Amino acid sequence: MNCMRKYGCLLLIVLGSFAADAQSVQDTTYNVLLKEARVTAKWKNDTDRYHYNQMRYYVTTILPYLNAATKLFGEINAEVQNEDVSGKERRRFISAKEDEVRTKFEDQVKSLNTTQGVLLVKLIARQTGANIYELLQEFKNPFTAIRWQAWARFNGMNLNRKYDPSEERDLENIMDELGYPLPGGYLASENR
Repeated sequence: MNCMRKYGCLLLIVLGSFAADAQSVQDTTYNVLLKEARVTAKWKNDTDRYHYNQMRYYVTTILPYLNAATKLFGEINAEVQNEDVSGKERRRFISAKEDEVRTKFEDQVKSLNTTQGVLLVKLIARQTGANIYELLQEFKNPFTAIRWQAWARFNGMNLNRKYDPSEERDLENIMDELGYPLPGGYLASENR
């Protein structure tokens, strides 16, 4: 019974304070702009810290290929958007760019391990905002897209999905640390 009185009194005090606040509410709203705060991770164990540092190393290893792929995507996209260029000229341009990239990076990209390849594909999708599977269908052909989708599924990925920053927290932290903020197309979806 004594416990019941305490909760009853507490309820009356809380309700009374809300009623008093409701009568004295003013139309003033205060806005405060805070500086960006960086939160550093406390690792649960050494294994988590090791995996994070390994991912960071892999990302720094593939950055030159990411930059080249992003630049190439911009060039190809600009050429494809040009209405004065015929379909045959577009295919010729894409083929020439593919040959250029192949001669420049083929040996280095082939020497990447599977994890680095998966990270490279994720980061290309992140930086371009594109669905990689649709790009392969459009620029190459459906059979090539299916073949690479099979490789991706075998390695735990899906090329037919857009990059979701909320699923890749560690990767986002690493890219932010390296000076690659999330591109603008993701900012609205990040605040979900």
